Amino acid sequence: MSARRPDVVAFDVNETLLDLAPVQAAMVELGLPSHLLPTVFGRTLQTGFAATVAGTWLPFRAAFETALAQLTDLTDDDRGRVADAFLELSPHPDVEPALRRLVSAGVRVVTLTHGSPGVAEAGLERGGITPLVERTLTSETVRTWKPSRAAYLWAAGACGVAPDRMALVAAHGWDVLGAERAGLTGAWFPRAERVYPPAYPAPAVVAGDLAGAVEALLALPE
Repeated sequence: MSARRPDVVAFDVNETLLDLAPVQAAMVELGLPSHLLPTVFGRTLQTGFAATVAGTWLPFRAAFETALAQLTDLTDDDRGRVADAFLELSPHPDVEPALRRLVSAGVRVVTLTHGSPGVAEAGLERGGITPLVERTLTSETVRTWKPSRAAYLWAAGACGVAPDRMALVAAHGWDVLGAERAGLTGAWFPRAERVYPPAYPAPAVVAGDLAGAVEALLALPE
């Protein structure tokens, strides 16, 4: 089935919309090297993905603090301090115009994360863009991590649209793959990842930046 112009666009949150710089800064303040954050974040995802595949559950914060425990010598209190920094995230500079473009085109905008409740809301508020987002969704509500098919289908249902009328924009190839496998339209652009994973089937949209991803979605046939 060919991709269609979405009625709703869901955005991944961590890295895609919000800059993780405050988390990195919190780690550096505790004596950790700045380059360790991608490894910790990747281990966090691995821990959460494994739990979902194995049929158990843990929230994002628990997975993040577990990753810190595995990779650093931080105390329990210090790991908590670093995790708290997720509530200090702000949007990347390209986020506000991208969301405004969608809203002006009559497309509904939501966020979809497996992150902790409150993180997206705090970041959107800090960036002054809360009015552009219809609702914030976390798959913690249904106790499953993306890229589980159930997470995307739940999000589409929560927004009252068929999966093929929702798009997922993310800077993570695994997230876009999961969305497309669930019947959503996937749109990827580079942030931390340099290229879309060549081992995956190509999604509907691969763009050079966030603005390009949004324009490509709007250009799809209705």
